[in-house]
Parts: sequence; C-alpha cells; structure tokens
Amino acid sequence: MFLIDANVLITAKNRHYGMDFVPGFWRWLADEHDELGLRSIDAVRHELFAQDDELAAWTKELPSSFWLEETEKDVAVLRAVAQWTMSEERAYRSSAQAEFLDNADYRLVAMAHAGAHVIVTHEVPAPDSKSKIKIPDAAAAFGVVCREPFGVLRESGLLLGHRVG
Repeated sequence: MFLIDANVLITAKNRHYGMDFVPGFWRWLADEHDELGLRSIDAVRHELFAQDDELAAWTKELPSSFWLEETEKDVAVLRAVAQWTMSEERAYRSSAQAEFLDNADYRLVAMAHAGAHVIVTHEVPAPDSKSKIKIPDAAAAFGVVCREPFGVLRESGLLLGHRVG
C-alpha cells in the first residue's frame, strides 16, 4: 500500500492537476484509491482540512477508506520515531524536532513502518540537515521506502485518463 504525503496532494492541486482543469485526476483518485492501494493517514487529512480551500472540500468528500487511523500497533513505532528524532547522534535542532513531531510527517513514517507501506512524497533526503527533518531520512532509518509521485502514478496505470496494462 502507498501512503500519500500532504505535499503530493497540495502540489498536485497547485501545479500539475489543478482541480479546475484536471478534475478527472481527482475523481480517479477518489474512485480508484482502493484498487490501486493509494491511501493516506488521518493526520494528513487534518493538515489538509486546515487550508479551508477546494482541496479541503475534496478531502471531506473522500470515502473513509482513503484514510488510515492510528492503531495500537502504531503507538510503539510512534515512540521509536520520536526517540530517533531526539537522539543526540542525529543532532537535530530543537526547532526541527518540534516541527517534525508536530505535523503529520512523523505519523506518516511511523504508520508506514508499522504497516510495511511505501510513502509517496515530493520530499528528497537531506541527511546532513540539522534544521529540518525530512520524511525520506526518517523513513530510511526505519527501513521504509519512499517514492516520488509520478513514478507511482505511472505504475498505477494513469495515462491520459485511461488505465493501461
């Protein structure tokens, strides 16, 4: 299963798949997410709701099956990710730690690890950064694979509105 980072949906709306000129993309995602194994997590949904825009409205209309909620299985991994974030070995600035732990990113990494899922994100690794914790860096520490969105879309069969394969 693929877990979609908020930045994928926000970037899609703002750049490549504007809701006003590529509505088919958004319908496809809502209708086919189950078959394609595309999901996100409840914490991402809440981040999107905060924008109060057309993406938030679309988000509210998605079936509940699109959103994974935290389970008991995730709690232990959430603690492990938080401990990794705070480790002296990593030497992240306290502002980077607070930002990472205060948004959906840390939950996304933990839930991907707990469920053996792949994260879909536009973020790129920055392993030497001390001022920002990137999803791919945290994911790598836990053996979680990250993928860029366009490769995932190609593999899922979205090609000019037609399923391939």
